[in-house]
Amino acid sequence: MIRTEELLLNVGPQHPSTHGVFRIVVKLDGEVITEATPVMGYLHRGTEKLAENLNFTQIIPYTDRMDYVSAMTNNYVLVHAVEKMMELEIPERAEFLRLIVMEMQRIASHLVWWGTYLLDIGAMSPFLFAFSDRERILELFNELCGARLTYNYMRVGGVKWDAPEGWIEKVKRFVKDMKLRLDEYHNLVSGNEIFLSRIKGVGKYDAETAIRYGLSGANLRSTGVKWDLRKTEPYSLYNRFDFDIVVGRNGDCYDRYLCRMGEIEQSIRILEQALEQFPAEGETMGKVPRVIRPPGGEIYVRIESPRGEIGCHLVSKGKAEPYRLKFRRPSFVNLQILPKLLVGESMTNLVTILGGIDIVLGEVDC
Repeated sequence: MIRTEELLLNVGPQHPSTHGVFRIVVKLDGEVITEATPVMGYLHRGTEKLAENLNFTQIIPYTDRMDYVSAMTNNYVLVHAVEKMMELEIPERAEFLRLIVMEMQRIASHLVWWGTYLLDIGAMSPFLFAFSDRERILELFNELCGARLTYNYMRVGGVKWDAPEGWIEKVKRFVKDMKLRLDEYHNLVSGNEIFLSRIKGVGKYDAETAIRYGLSGANLRSTGVKWDLRKTEPYSLYNRFDFDIVVGRNGDCYDRYLCRMGEIEQSIRILEQALEQFPAEGETMGKVPRVIRPPGGEIYVRIESPRGEIGCHLVSKGKAEPYRLKFRRPSFVNLQILPKLLVGESMTNLVTILGGIDIVLGEVDC
């Protein structure tokens, strides 16, 4: 038996700009991880504290930056909380636009995950294909709201702009093309022997463990738990549409992969129905006071983001600024299981497991 000394290794910072957002300190016995400690880094922006001195419209751009590949859903969870507190009625056309952009955002977010995950474990081509298709979504968002990443599109009571002429037709063409592209993605990757050997059976946990750690999104559904807030606690217009909750059985990286790919397929189904039912005319902004002052009290709302449950806890004293604001960020919560998954694994599986969880570091630097 070869005797080895314990090795302390810094893995990270795990971010393209390497500015210290997130790293993992691992202890190794040879190639085997004996301890793993996530370190959240030092880029803490204090979004929730800053919000206490901003009115509700001014807070919306801050939500864009919490998860910069899923900004539309972050916009929605804030305005949804305020609207429920004020009992506002949202025009149907505005609600359709919100739902359409949230499902397009879900596809775009999963494309970033799919491309970068495969790049991390050694495949170059999928990354190029994924970003090519995501680019079409970003171009459509740019037409709609003048931005490609941080949109500041939703407003309390509706949306900032109506869809420009011909925009809905362009979305229909994209959805039709994306349906075919998804089949190509599966043919390229999903049955590849090398890919399967890298992720099948890796990072495995059961439903009880997932619930105990508070996991959500594909990280929870991969264990067989049918929990998707669009179905289980419907919001917006989701109760009008026919779609399935995609679940796995084994709770490993492969099932999490299949869940996210299945979610792209279900988002396409939702978009097809929403685009078919999209109102020909109508208002995009409801009747909202010039100065938004929710009544005194507190509320918690939650929605299904691409990474799982994102929640907004809002406390109001009847003023134009929130008294307290707290977001439940799915990446931060989902990350808590990482040490458990890594201990006993080899270093070669670290990237496979981390990528399989699908965290966005903007949601980690609270």
